[in-house]
Amino acid sequence: MAEPLVLGVESSCDETGIGLVRGTTLLANAVASSVDQHARFGGVVPEVASRAHLEAMVPTIQRACTEAGVTLDQVDAVAVTAGPGLAGALLVGVAAAKSLALGLGVPLYGVNHLGAHVAVDVLDHGPLPEPMMALLVSGGHTNLLHVPDITSDIRSLGQTIDDAAGEAYDKVARVLGLPYPGGPHIDRAARDGDPTAIRFPRGLTSRKDMDRHRYDFSFSGLKSSVVRWVQARERAGEPVPVADVAASFQEAVVDVLTAKAVLACTEHGVMDLQLGGGVAANNRLRELLEERCAEAGIRLRVPRRDLCTDNGAMVAALGSLLIAKGHEPSPLDIPADSSQPVGQIRPLAQVGA
Repeated sequence: MAEPLVLGVESSCDETGIGLVRGTTLLANAVASSVDQHARFGGVVPEVASRAHLEAMVPTIQRACTEAGVTLDQVDAVAVTAGPGLAGALLVGVAAAKSLALGLGVPLYGVNHLGAHVAVDVLDHGPLPEPMMALLVSGGHTNLLHVPDITSDIRSLGQTIDDAAGEAYDKVARVLGLPYPGGPHIDRAARDGDPTAIRFPRGLTSRKDMDRHRYDFSFSGLKSSVVRWVQARERAGEPVPVADVAASFQEAVVDVLTAKAVLACTEHGVMDLQLGGGVAANNRLRELLEERCAEAGIRLRVPRRDLCTDNGAMVAALGSLLIAKGHEPSPLDIPADSSQPVGQIRPLAQVGA
């Protein structure tokens, strides 16, 4: 019997993603990004993102089907990101997925966005280790997760208590006069800089902080430190060494991310770590994490770059794993939950519906 063909819908932020997966085989991964529409604002505007999803949804579904060489009537199940994310953006995707499931007469699986970021690596490197750790780093999330079973048991060990890492990259890029989104531009500028030129602070790494926030992250103080340093140079009429600032800032971010991820693995006896999320494309983050994992004897998994950013393939992958493990479909009254906790892998039905 053929494995089910799962269509995944992702619309939690500024990418409209449609993926088609059969079992653990990726057939299509179509993405329409509205990042250019947000660039002039220096960040994602929720209303703009929602409108962009509305305009892109049907064409992206059609493009995915063409890429996979299938028609919609061949789809066996629909999976959709139900949260967390931007409320309006999520609503567009959830409404589209419900319409598809109802119209095609197939089951619907609402899934957690962060869980999907972990599940996607099954498409690149095969079955996920159980248990495993996952470090998810993006513009909206910075999470350290303990994952005994991606379909039923995800435990949050730590998260950012203020800015996400990707958000800090965007804000520092703006100060340095670099374009939005800031991550790729800072990464590029840092290649010509000295990461030891400026000693920027490492958030939540003091002894007191490690007692209270052992696996948590904080990038707000780091961002403010960079801003003050740059402004001091400008007031003094001195040139700002953009490459050195970018490299020093980036080193402070990846130093903390990698140190805490490896610490979590060793203290919990978990020897498999996955890096995911949009910032996983960062070259220095990958490099330092590979070095520290090798030193600690930890096996590192990193999906290819197009599977790290938000996409429909990751949603379809988690839906496929839920089906394979025999989990029941979601009811058609599932809500879009902008603050859905990571431990809640699947959304709850609306109360009183």
